[in-house]
Amino acid sequence: MSSKKIYLKGILITIITSFIVYYLTLPPLNLTSPAFWLYLCFTGVVFFVTTSFRSLFNNFKPKNVKKLGVIPSTIIVVFLLISLINFALSPLFKSKLYAERIIIDETKEFTEDIKQVNFKSLPLLDKDSSRKLGDRVMGQLPELVSQFYVSDLYTQVNYQDEILRVTPLEYAGFFKYLANRKEGIAGYITVNSVTGESKLIKLDNGMKYMPSAIFNEDLTRKLRFNHPREIFGNYYFEIDEEGKPYWVIQTIKYIGVGIKKEISGVIVLDPVTGESTKYSADKVPVWLDHVYASDLIIEQVNDWGKYKNGYLNSIIGQKNVVMATEGYNYTVMNDDLYLYTGITSVSTDEANIGFILTNLRTKETNFYAAPGAEEYSAMASAEGQVQQMKYKATFPLLINLNNKPTYLISLKDNAGLVKMYAFVDVIDYQKVVVTDAALGIEDAANKFLGDAKIITDNKLDKEIKISTITNAVIDNNTYYYITDNNNQRYIVSIKVNRNLLPFLKRNQKIKVEYTEEKDLIEIINIKEL
Repeated sequence: MSSKKIYLKGILITIITSFIVYYLTLPPLNLTSPAFWLYLCFTGVVFFVTTSFRSLFNNFKPKNVKKLGVIPSTIIVVFLLISLINFALSPLFKSKLYAERIIIDETKEFTEDIKQVNFKSLPLLDKDSSRKLGDRVMGQLPELVSQFYVSDLYTQVNYQDEILRVTPLEYAGFFKYLANRKEGIAGYITVNSVTGESKLIKLDNGMKYMPSAIFNEDLTRKLRFNHPREIFGNYYFEIDEEGKPYWVIQTIKYIGVGIKKEISGVIVLDPVTGESTKYSADKVPVWLDHVYASDLIIEQVNDWGKYKNGYLNSIIGQKNVVMATEGYNYTVMNDDLYLYTGITSVSTDEANIGFILTNLRTKETNFYAAPGAEEYSAMASAEGQVQQMKYKATFPLLINLNNKPTYLISLKDNAGLVKMYAFVDVIDYQKVVVTDAALGIEDAANKFLGDAKIITDNKLDKEIKISTITNAVIDNNTYYYITDNNNQRYIVSIKVNRNLLPFLKRNQKIKVEYTEEKDLIEIINIKEL
């Protein structure tokens, strides 16, 4: 075979092989992506093998042997250049650049920014508990169980002033995909993180572009063909304010090749139609909650804590070098989702110097100084209170309880059910109170506070005239039952005001504070008029 035919045949094989590999691996056509350079090198190797080797064996000469080193040499040179560029852009020379990957405001005050906890809207259910509730809903629908399974995503979102975890159904295998691809996937599951209410939301039109779909309906493949140059990050399943589902995919930018990762924006894809829109990070729709990835925020916080005083200081001396603690959790404020994690020194002293809150939609990040217990120490302390039960602690929720940063920890049994609540004072971390979850979260908070009253930002108040007043002792606590002239009923613990309650009389006027109107109002503060 002539050299020309070998060359043309090699080009054809290279094109076919490269297309197959591209279809399967879907690398971005972006010079800053390591995957792109690996794909380019693979293509070069295929072309070299299908042309040079055949030509060499047909016409063996010493000068042709030298050709064997062209492609390998080129690959080595490319990777050396990439390594040199990345080294020049590394923290050794660009420590300030890495320290400023995230801007952290260190002037904020905890009590000014963080509202008093509202136990009526506290997301007590974590992902594991949500998964169990969601799977239970699916188990009640045998016609769907045989065709679909519940995705493990369970994305936490804000939806119409509710805190939900949402997750889609997925095709239960190749043949189930073939049988259902025309109609698509029937719906998604929501779990209320406050009440535990779980629902299967059925869609009028099924979702077709999913991770479990195959061929051109595969989610990543659909994204790649629509956005060939974008580098994809994490993807999330979210719903807008009308309950319409979307895939939210973070897009990434680097400096050099694969270093100093940053979120450039998001792609929002409609799983029903396959239509997608790219948004820059500062222009995303307000209903989106996950613009910035939690693991990337932690990485950038660690760079801030490590390099803010220079590269040498991060190795020698390590003055004021700090890092994020190993775990993190989420909290909800002002209709946005926030990431919480503690900040500790690089020495292993099991204590935090404070914590950060990051808005996952805007990346606004604040540091709050609050020396105290590191989260895992608090978890171990809570478990130690009931070690005979062998309950496992969840990662803490950070709350503002009476103007103090406080850890709220759930303790679970082997079945994953919440059995107890633990409150741990972040600053005075030897103060730990564990209470049976069956008594309710507010009862647990009252036991933790002792004689103190729960302060709340959602207070109502009014002046009443006592019509009747009686008392009863329940679980060694004295409660007073009051009715006013309008026959409204009230209950109040003696802990609210032990100096006043025993002396109240019929027809006496008082001012009461409470959190919501109901048949039996629980008084949280009481004053004599």
